[in-house]
Amino acid sequence: MINIPDAFAASYAKARVKFLEAAATAGTRIESFNHPLPGREGEPLALDVALDGDPAAKRLLIVSSGCHGVEGFCGSGVQVFALHDTEWREKAREAGVAVLYLHALNPYGFSHLRRVTQENVDLNRNFQDFSKLLPNNPAYGRVHSLLLPDTWPPSAANRAATEAFIAENGIKTWQAAISAGQYEFADGLFYGGSAPTWSNRTVREVLRKYASQAAEVAWIDLHTGLGPQGVGERIHAGRNDAEAIARARRWWGEKVTSIYDGSSTSALLTGLMWESIHEEAPQAEYTGIALEYGTEPVTEILDALRGDHWLAQHPEAPAELAADIKARLKRAFYTDTDAWKGQIISQARQAMFQAFQD
Repeated sequence: MINIPDAFAASYAKARVKFLEAAATAGTRIESFNHPLPGREGEPLALDVALDGDPAAKRLLIVSSGCHGVEGFCGSGVQVFALHDTEWREKAREAGVAVLYLHALNPYGFSHLRRVTQENVDLNRNFQDFSKLLPNNPAYGRVHSLLLPDTWPPSAANRAATEAFIAENGIKTWQAAISAGQYEFADGLFYGGSAPTWSNRTVREVLRKYASQAAEVAWIDLHTGLGPQGVGERIHAGRNDAEAIARARRWWGEKVTSIYDGSSTSALLTGLMWESIHEEAPQAEYTGIALEYGTEPVTEILDALRGDHWLAQHPEAPAELAADIKARLKRAFYTDTDAWKGQIISQARQAMFQAFQD
């Protein structure tokens, strides 16, 4: 067993080393899918895969991190701890469950301290059929100019206009307009893209290779940023299917929320990553959750994202301002305290033990 704080790392490069070392020590099957661009420190980037268990197992649990880049600090810690967790690994083997760890789904965002991919795409809005008409989000068009002002920090006029919008429409409308995803403003927030990203294509390749034999697939996708600090909301990560939702609630508890009935802190979204499992492993019965850990209030999360998008458009920004923006973004998605890390591990560990209960 590893000490909980020691499972976490301060950078993508260090997190990757910890993950690969833990996977190797555990004797897992490791494969790396190399990213075409370098990291923030010039380091190589990759989506690293570790399979713990029988490659022919009919029951497969996927535990993934870093879909939203900078959120990978949390998810990587969970994965590293799990690979050192003898009790958990023995329980999975006894249940006939192979565990597939996907480390850093969006390694570019993880390394460069961005939530998005190198294409400025929100990976969890990118799993669309781009040959068809894409979802329309007219509400985002109303707030786009407010979100990305000419200067940062925003001017008094921009702050007043933003506060007026929230006062008139409510914070939930503000959050939904921004986070639901949009396909019109390529420089904007929560942009879903115009084609599958590198991460999208690579996730699909991994699923075809590692999930094609499974009769049952469970997926725990680790996220941060919404809800009370340290509390892991279990959000149904699947289609609006009563049977799948009921199965998720049998496994992970009646408090599993859903974007379809308004019970989740998340807005109603499309283009979500879990859609790929139905397309790349259609033979499997699928059950999944996004485990979403709270960090800061939603207004702080959105403002941190605004600053980061502004910085991406203004590379000439002073170094001190750029460093402040990056530090604020990391803080918004990763609470670097031992107490928070303890909450993260305990809830993730419970969720992994609960998978495949019936």
